[in-house]
Order: sequence, then structure tokens, then C-alpha cells
Amino acid sequence: MKSKMAILGLQLQQRFPVLTGFSCSCLSSATIHVRPVSSVSSKLKKWNNGGRLPRRLVVGLGVSFWAQYMNMAGNSKSFMASARQKSTVEQALQNVEWPEQFPFKDEDFQRFDESSDSLFYEAPRFVTHIDDAAIAALTKYYSEVFPPSNTPGVSILDMCSSWVSHFPKGYKQERIVGMGMNEEELKRNPVLSEYVVQDLNLNPMLPFEDNSFDVITNVVSVDYLTKPLDVFKEMRRVLKPGGLAIMSFSNRCFWTKAISIWTSTGDTDHALIVGSYFHYTGGFEPPQAVDISPNPGRSDPMYIVYSRKLPTA
Repeated sequence: MKSKMAILGLQLQQRFPVLTGFSCSCLSSATIHVRPVSSVSSKLKKWNNGGRLPRRLVVGLGVSFWAQYMNMAGNSKSFMASARQKSTVEQALQNVEWPEQFPFKDEDFQRFDESSDSLFYEAPRFVTHIDDAAIAALTKYYSEVFPPSNTPGVSILDMCSSWVSHFPKGYKQERIVGMGMNEEELKRNPVLSEYVVQDLNLNPMLPFEDNSFDVITNVVSVDYLTKPLDVFKEMRRVLKPGGLAIMSFSNRCFWTKAISIWTSTGDTDHALIVGSYFHYTGGFEPPQAVDISPNPGRSDPMYIVYSRKLPTA
């Protein structure tokens, strides 16, 4: 029988996504217990020096986190949107000294709620998980980097898709595939030419031929992947040489289903985490981070980590 805390957590996370960058030690209490955070650079140095990772790696920027926490205490609206400076996230993947080995452990990809993801996503949610301004910023970014609409031979894969993909209005290609967890949501998505229902945490193998897609997108869902390197290897396989992979995320999630390393860290660290997936998968150009947040401090933040498949991969 589930504990009261687990049941409460399930009820809460089914209603709305919550902020990441802090963790609550007890849902049944109104008190939020905040874990201290240290710098990304010091952790990377420790990895390179053979240091061991803790159970939950906490690599946030301390000053920025506490600024958010104080905003929460005095102004909840300010806390609902990240106040991080753009340069912090955009510089996260510049001149990174990556450790020789993937620095994260299996426990970093555990979740508070390890129950069936199929059960969690069984009921359709016809809602958006970021606000309108963040959606508009993402759509604008897509309009700048996508192949022109109706380009012959272009195929796009929208991973972790739902009833909306946030593509530019009227955007069309001969093949746009959605892969997600809820069939009713996928059926409602007007941009999709086809869809696949699949739990990537159970089966990370993508049911597509090699070199099939020009673009792969993933909107605010990379934080739920428990086997990210397996998924990214499959992304590399199905991308055409030079194909573009775009991972977008905000500071919101269903925290009971997000991986431990994500809920323990902040926005800048999330860029580093996603960048590490590209780096350690291999066969990708050095990943880049972009901050497309439309109204820092006033609306949901929006970040991109992207890379292209190497021509020879």
C-alpha cells in the first residue's frame, strides 16, 4: 500500500508541473527543505580529478538559486519564472572540460515515483506545460532553424510528443512523426503525419530506419529520460548526417517523474546535463546552449540545447 506522502505526491504532480532546482524532503509539510548547491566548475574539476559523485549530484549556482528562493519568499510570481541571466545558461557549454567517463551514476536517473509511466500518462492531458510567452519563443526559434515548410524529402521526429508540438503556424512537411505516451493526445496533434506510442524508459530503441530524419525535437521532456545515452544513441542513428537535434526545457516538470539529477539542480546545470548526453553519445558536434526566455523574471524561462549529427557518424 502506498504511503500517504506518495499518494499526495501522485495527486499533486498529476495536476500541474512544478519548478525544478530544489527538492522537498516531505510533501506532507508546508516547509520546503532546500538542499545547498555548489558550482558547476568545481564539480567538473572534481570529476576530472577522480572525485566521486554523491547520491544526488547538486551542481547548481548557489547565488542564483538563493536569489530565486528569496523571491519565492517575498513574491511567488517572481519565483514562478527564472531570474537567471541569459549569459549564465548560454555559457554553460562553452569550453567545458569533460571528464573522460560519463560522470553520472544509475542512481542519478532514479525518480521519486518509479511506478509505471504508462499508468501515469494513461489519461490524456490537453494542457500546455509552459506559458504562452515561452511557447511563442520556442515557436519563433523553430521558425528560424527548421527547414522551410513543404521542403521535398524532409522528415521530422517530435519525441515525447503530445497534442501540440509548438511548430510554426501552418508548418508542414511530408513526414512529421510524433512519438509519445498517450494515443489520444497524439491523435489530436494537427502537424503529425503519423505517430508512435512508446515508453522510451522501457524501450529506448526507435522504430525507424537509419538516417531517416532531418530534425529531432523534444519539448520539456528530456528530464524524464532514465536511459538518456541509449536514447541519444538512437537519435544519432536515425538522424541524417548533419541532422539537427533540439532539446528544449524550462524550469517546470512533474517532479516525481523527473530524474534525480534534474530535480536537484538548476537551469544552468540542466544545460550542462543535456550537453553531456550529446558529448558522451559521440557522433555529434559540440553541443550549444541558447537562452530564448522571452521575459526573464516575468514568464517561464525557455532554454535550448542543440547539436548536429556529424557528417561521418
